[in-house]
Amino acid sequence: MDRFDAMLAFARVVETGSFTKAAETLHMSKTSVTQLVQRLEARLRVRLLNRTTRKVNVTADGAAYYERVIKLLADVEDAETSLSDASTSPRGRLRVDVPSPLARTILIPALPDFHARYPDIQLDLGVSDRLVDLIDESVDCVIRGGELTNLSLMARRLGDLPLGVYATPGYLERFGIPWHPQELAGPHHCIVGFSWSRTGKAFPYAMHHDGESVSVQGRYQVAVDDGNAYLAAGLAGLGVLWLPNYMAREHVASGELVTLFDEWAIEPMPLYLAYPPNRHVSTKLRVFIDWISDLMAGQATSGVR
Repeated sequence: MDRFDAMLAFARVVETGSFTKAAETLHMSKTSVTQLVQRLEARLRVRLLNRTTRKVNVTADGAAYYERVIKLLADVEDAETSLSDASTSPRGRLRVDVPSPLARTILIPALPDFHARYPDIQLDLGVSDRLVDLIDESVDCVIRGGELTNLSLMARRLGDLPLGVYATPGYLERFGIPWHPQELAGPHHCIVGFSWSRTGKAFPYAMHHDGESVSVQGRYQVAVDDGNAYLAAGLAGLGVLWLPNYMAREHVASGELVTLFDEWAIEPMPLYLAYPPNRHVSTKLRVFIDWISDLMAGQATSGVR
């Protein structure tokens, strides 16, 4: 039995909670993963996992063993990468999930620079605003706007994205120009609704001016849970938008969107990179975190006005 393969299989079963999902992430058959774990338990003479028809749970002994296994696997990876000079040229597959507007507007256009620096890293990008289970889906890290709700994750704050309020010229011609944010809560205006997939709640748009603070919800005719769909709805004239400035920049320049309430300060949107608490930060993940942090630093201070 290859002890390394057995430990890797066991660790992945613990992380995914399933022999089937572990096999998929390891590109192995479920039978092979099951046999590896069974042989490992036989060798250790300890039951590591409790299996039922519906669920796999780690035992107390298995949990203690898992904590040592992931450290050992991390040491092995570090040893291999140092010998192969991967400390200066990290390599391997990296799974990252990012919001669709950020991917389209910022991340993907900048990837030639990333791959010029790290040509041996293969990026698998999940592009969505949905809630991602990092362990269950074997995702190395996610980038998300808004406050994190899962406090068990390890996280780095990449910055705060400036926000603006926008509408199309066509919308303003039909409904008039609002001069105070509270007008958007009245019967004569609409916003485009956005619901966070991880909470199901609408974003509270907090704004400040001359000691006055308002949090505008407004009424909507359409609400979405995807950033690109949110922008598309605004560009179609379906309502007023609150957008990170990087999303609005090209549309303001082209005249498709007009800024509103320039004198009001809007609380920025925090942007986080998060990864599982028990996942070793590999060299390839570490260099990606550093690279995306530098990339987003400029966006956190730039605007369209």
